[in-house]
Parts: sequence; structure tokens; C-alpha cells
Amino acid sequence: MQIIEWNDFERVEMRVGTIIKAEVNSKAKKPAYVMEVDLGELGIKCSSAQITVNYTPEELIGKRVLCVCNFEVKRIAGIKSEVLITGAPDETGAIVLAEFNLPLPNGARLA
Repeated sequence: MQIIEWNDFERVEMRVGTIIKAEVNSKAKKPAYVMEVDLGELGIKCSSAQITVNYTPEELIGKRVLCVCNFEVKRIAGIKSEVLITGAPDETGAIVLAEFNLPLPNGARLA
């Protein structure tokens, strides 16, 4: 594990967003979804993620997830991915999303 300074952590802008749209990314080489995430004051942002093992597009709608919002935009399988939706691998390596159980406003910054 690499130790970082507090200032390094503060530079990563992580915010709460609600997934409002999810569909299969048919251009992806590995199964993936394209999602739209409502990030409040930051607007609606697009993201692509390989999370098809644990989730269907219908299950993703309404999930409150933790997003990294200040990475450079990246093109992934024809999609302009503007935010990184965070998660961690389960015992099989499939990603499980970092979610919030209680209501939070879209765009709330991780503190």
C-alpha cells in the first residue's frame, strides 16, 4: 500500500450520483453498459462500465453510486465516458458497485 498525503485525497472529486439510464454497449469488446448519471449541479454525465455479471440495466436505474468526477474524459468502445462509477470485485472478480443506502442529494461530495 502506498501512503498518500491528505492533499492528494482532496484532489479526487468523488460525488454521489443517481443512475437514470442504462443500456448495453453493443460496441464494447467485453460486455458493458452505458449509463447516464445525474450528478446534481454537475449535470448528467455518461459512463461505461463492465458490470453486466451482477446487474441488469433495469436494476441499475435509481441506484445511488459513488463517482469520480475529475478524471479526463475517456473514449471507451465509442462512448465518451465522463465519470468513473466506483466499485470493488467480488470473489469471482465481478464488480459490485459502491452504493449509498440512505437518500443523499445528487452531486453531494464525499467528505
